[in-house]
Amino acid sequence: MDLLPNSAPLATKLRNTLVQYHSIGDSEWRVAKKTKDAAVWRKPSEEFSGYLYKAQGVVEDVTNRIVDHIRPGPYRLDWDSLMTTMDIMETFDENCCVMRYTTAGQLWNIIAPREFVDFSYTTSYEDGLLTCGISLDYGEVRPNFVRGFNHPCGWFCVPLKDYPSHSLLTGYIQTELRGMLPQSAVDTAMSSTLANFYSDLKKALKT
Repeated sequence: MDLLPNSAPLATKLRNTLVQYHSIGDSEWRVAKKTKDAAVWRKPSEEFSGYLYKAQGVVEDVTNRIVDHIRPGPYRLDWDSLMTTMDIMETFDENCCVMRYTTAGQLWNIIAPREFVDFSYTTSYEDGLLTCGISLDYGEVRPNFVRGFNHPCGWFCVPLKDYPSHSLLTGYIQTELRGMLPQSAVDTAMSSTLANFYSDLKKALKT
């Protein structure tokens, strides 16, 4: 188990990594899934042997409210069907914390429940916000869970120039689920999970 990192350099490095992902050209991505709510692409990750996923869709709401539903806090558990528990373990400041959360089993429990401990950071980006995270080897692993690992992940949320009450939400996710899993099952689950994330979030924002 590692000690907690110094938050400021980790936050800066994480933000810079996500901005770098955000500048990857369209030609490098391959379509993984498209629904009425979102499009999902993927490319081989440079962090591990799986994929870096990119998801994008327009959400009818203002940037701050959308990000409040995504970042660690009281809203996320209410609407995200994949997340089963969430605890804030450490708080560095109001935009920076360490959280532990668990996820439900997927694909008829081929993918068993997972636990993650993530460093989370929310900051301004252009006219909107970026909320991002990376897993830490911190805290005891709870029984009955496999400890997964999120390589740098994040969500850019910026208002549409002509429709400021709508926002463009773009996510970059690269999750190493760990444990004995067929990669094809993981890839199927990731694309569907990201598409469902948008439809669930939209429903939550309308309530």
